[in-house]
Amino acid sequence: MLNFEKKGEGKETLVLLHGFMENISIWSDLEKYLSKDFTLLKIDLPGHGQSDILGEVHTMEMMADEVKKVLENQNSDKIHLLGHSMGGYVSLAFAEKFPDYLKSLTLFFSTYFPDDAEKKEQRIKSYRIIKDAFAHYARAGVPNLFNPNERDVLEGKIETALEVALSTNNLGALACVKGMVERTDKKHILETLECKILVFAGKHDNAVKTDITINNLPDRTNIKSYVLDCGHNGHWEKPSICAEIINTELLHHLPKKLVL
Repeated sequence: MLNFEKKGEGKETLVLLHGFMENISIWSDLEKYLSKDFTLLKIDLPGHGQSDILGEVHTMEMMADEVKKVLENQNSDKIHLLGHSMGGYVSLAFAEKFPDYLKSLTLFFSTYFPDDAEKKEQRIKSYRIIKDAFAHYARAGVPNLFNPNERDVLEGKIETALEVALSTNNLGALACVKGMVERTDKKHILETLECKILVFAGKHDNAVKTDITINNLPDRTNIKSYVLDCGHNGHWEKPSICAEIINTELLHHLPKKLVL
């Protein structure tokens, strides 16, 4: 069973899945602004936080299966699912396998597109350094995930993000990188999923191609998107704004069937 933490007694369950080199601690800034109507279920994905490494490759589908085990353990059926970055990839895999569980799906600074050839090559080249020099890998990468125009203001948050990254088991991180390379295109999920779909993107996000992600969203009444003036980490850079959007969008009651 994956490590998880449950907080609150709201009538709506919001499941939070962190990203690569993160853990459940990343939500502390965001959650204090979230509505009391939510019960928060924060999960450490395999190889991260206090959750075990489950294999040499953590595919998004395998991690989605493990998330489902937590939901079954907690007797959670209809949920709101929000995933940051890699957590968004896991959320899409979950939506493909278990759509009936979802009241809403939120891609939080994430994308439904697979890695392009250049990104895959970058990830494959990172295998060795993640295995042999993980601290250097984390220190080189984490600051680039924040808005470069606000580095001075965000210095404390960058340090926090780096501390979380460095606490990650390097072999767990490696298994997830290998799984991300194997990701497939999930646009069809957004084209067919009937629940509410919410997409957050950052104007200065260096990890996700914001323009491509937003411009190729299906034109459906159940999909809403927001582009914020931040980098890849809205939960640290703009927590109050992100929470206000989540509260407004996810607690708005939508009809069971949505018209294309």
